[in-house]
This record gives sequence, C-alpha cells and structure tokens, in this order.
Amino acid sequence: MTEAGRTKRGAGWWLVRLVMLVAATGFAFARPAAAQSVLRDAETEALLNDLARPLIQAAGLQPGNVRIVLLYDRDINAFVAGGQIVYLHSGLLTSAENANEVQGVIAHELGHITGGHIIRMQEGVRQATGIMILSLLLGAAAIAAGAGEAGMAAMAAGQQAALGTFLSFSRVQENSADQAGATYLTRAGISGRGSLAFFRRLANLEFRLNIPQDNGYARTHPLNAERIDRLQGTYENDPAWNRPTDPALEARFQRVRAKLVGYVDNPQRVLSLYPASNRSVPARYARAYAYHRTAHPDEALAEAQSLLRDQPHDPYFLELIGQIQLESGHPQEALTVLREAVQRAPDQPLIAALFGHALIATEDPANFAEAKRVLRVAVQRDNSNPFAWYQLGIVYDREGDRPRAALATAERYSLTNQPQLALPNAEQAMMGLQVGTPDWLRAQDIAMTARAAVQRNRRSNRDQQRQPGQ
Repeated sequence: MTEAGRTKRGAGWWLVRLVMLVAATGFAFARPAAAQSVLRDAETEALLNDLARPLIQAAGLQPGNVRIVLLYDRDINAFVAGGQIVYLHSGLLTSAENANEVQGVIAHELGHITGGHIIRMQEGVRQATGIMILSLLLGAAAIAAGAGEAGMAAMAAGQQAALGTFLSFSRVQENSADQAGATYLTRAGISGRGSLAFFRRLANLEFRLNIPQDNGYARTHPLNAERIDRLQGTYENDPAWNRPTDPALEARFQRVRAKLVGYVDNPQRVLSLYPASNRSVPARYARAYAYHRTAHPDEALAEAQSLLRDQPHDPYFLELIGQIQLESGHPQEALTVLREAVQRAPDQPLIAALFGHALIATEDPANFAEAKRVLRVAVQRDNSNPFAWYQLGIVYDREGDRPRAALATAERYSLTNQPQLALPNAEQAMMGLQVGTPDWLRAQDIAMTARAAVQRNRRSNRDQQRQPGQ
C-alpha cells in the first residue's frame, strides 16, 4: 500500500472512531443499568415509592407507571435510561443525610423524564456527528491534496468542536432538569434544602478528588456552585423552604439507609459506624445485616430479635429474622416468622418469594402446595423477580409438571437477559402445554422475543468479527 493509501485509510479510521466516540458518549447514561446489579428489597422499595409519589404526581405522571430502581454501585449517582425509570445508586442512599436529599435527586431525574431528554439526546449526537464528519471530509481532502498537517489539524479541531457541542447540549438538559425538579418540589410542598445539600455534597466530593472547578465548558453537567447559585433563590423563596420532612418518613429513611449500609458496606466499617453501644433502631438494623453477612448468625439474630421486641409484628423485622434462619440452614424455624411477615405485608411479593423459598428448602413435600400458592401470587404481583420464578420452577419440577417448570425457567432466563437459554425452555413449554391457553401464549411470546434477540446477537457478533475495509 502506498503512503497516500495509508493516509486515506487513516482518515477512514478517524471517522469510524470519532463517530463511535460521540455515539458512546450519548448513550453513557443507558449503559450502567445493564452492567450493574439491581438491589431488590421490599422495605427499601416501599420507602422509595413513598418518597417519590408526591413528586411523580407533581410532574404530571402516574405513580404506577414510574419505577424507582436501586443499583448496587458505591458511586453517588442517579440517572434515567429511557422509559419512566429512575435509577439510584446504592452509594447515593448510603451517603445521603436525610430523605429530603433523596427527594431532591428524584425530582431532578423526573425532570429528565418529562423533558424527554434521553430521546432528545439523539439531537445532540447528530449535531456533534455532523460537525465531525464535515471536519473529517475537509481534513481528508487536505491530506489528499498533500497538506497532511493541515488536514490532521482540521480533524483534531473538528473533534474538539464536536465534543464541545455535545457537552453544551448535555449541560442545557441538566439545567432544564434542575429547573423542572425545583418546580416539582414546589408543587409537592417539599423543601429544596435537600437538593442544595446534595449539590454541596457533590462539590465537596469533587474538591476531595481534585476535580477542576474552573472550567464548566468541559463537563456534561454544570458546575455545582453554578447550580446552587441558580437554584438557591428559588428554593429559599418557596413556602416549603422551612417545612420539615414527615418524621415517620424520615425515620423510615434512616432505617433503610442503615440497613443498606449493613448490607453493602465493609462489615468492619459498619461496626465502626454503628458500635454496639449505639442501641438505636438504625444501628441495630445495620449490625444485624453485618453480622449475618460475616456468618455470625447468633449475633445477627440477637440484634434482629431485639428490634422485634421493640416493634412486635413489624413485617420487615420478621423478614430479617426469617432470612437469617433460612440462610443459616434452619428453614423450618424460618416458616413461622416469614408466614407472619407475609400476613402483615400482603402487598410485598418479595417477602412472599422468600417465604416460598423457605417452604421449598424444608424438603418436606407437605409444604410444596403452600409454596406453589405463595409463589404464584408473588409472580402475579411482581413478574420481574427471577428468584421467584426460579423457586416456582422448582415446585413445578417436584410435582412432575415439566411444561410449567420449563415456562418458569424461560421466564427467569428472559428476565436475566439470557435469550439463548430462554428460547429452548419456552419451546419445551409450548410442546407440553395446551395450545391457546394463557400459559401456552406466554411461552410463545417468550420464544418469539428470545428468538429475535438471539438472531440480533448473532448478527452483531458477525459484524464485530468483520475487519474494517473488507
């Protein structure tokens, strides 16, 4: 290949790489949802729904259509990635001082949803891509004419201009979400103190990490100091500025926050944050989870039982005791407390799924009928729980109902994004189920969706294996 040929091919590579760069930047918000683990907990989800409900209504949305999803990630972050779903990182909840801070974040993310920002992100990508392509064409033309340095300079300038255009577009969206979030807090009668406190927390974190605060043009988000200045007057003039959070809601938040710390943080740090001398509800809750994670069931049970003595019949304390007993190898002992937990919180399918698991774990066939009944109700109320489908599949298999065991397995693999495994199980279920029944139709839907996904994956793999220029 001649030098000119190599130069032209190099220009083509610039085009491919830069277009991919902008596209990747545009979809950065969507990537974490698939890569991170979703944390499911009945008490936490109930709290987040109650924190968000007035804000969702203030945004003109229906609470039943908006989901708040918690991801296991230590970073202090939240985002939306299409649809009416707000993703919160576990690090955000564990670092928040109070419920009002979390409400401020949720209000901001709702601003992204109502503004259609994920869809409109494509506009920013197109603008940036257009600038890059034009600069690449001009640069390639200059290179072909023998002005190699000028051509490469044009390409580099185009890349910088394209990135600046996209970053500016992103900052505009963030400002829009800030203003919308402030509006929703006002409509809901919720103070903006938490929102400002959260931005200050981010500013302090960036300071500790030595992130420059003198160039707002090189960021996807405005500088936190600018956001505070822009919002402070609005919040301070709001009648809700001095309105405290409902004490019961705040107490629930502190419980959930400590529970989450106990579950995700280093056990030694948990015991340092919540020493044995601290007998508050949040402290005992955190220690119970820390002890359970480090295989100290006696200590974990002692903390959990002390909580239940103070608040008898609390479904979440009952759930914790049952979980400790079950996961410590005593499923029979867990049945009583988990059965009561289900009775006390009949609208919590996650607790029902745990109870169903305990019934199966006893290995007593006499418990299987109750397990099937409990788990069927659980998946009817929350069909997005792979664990519940897995347990239900076990029951069907023990009963010899192979088609429905295959259908439950197909549901599980479909939810965990494993279409190559969902497809054969759905097809197996269809072969054993009566044609036209609801279960058969559901298996057909899973099979069709999984087959299409498998074909897409194959095409994508083939495209990745092709070499550029071939």
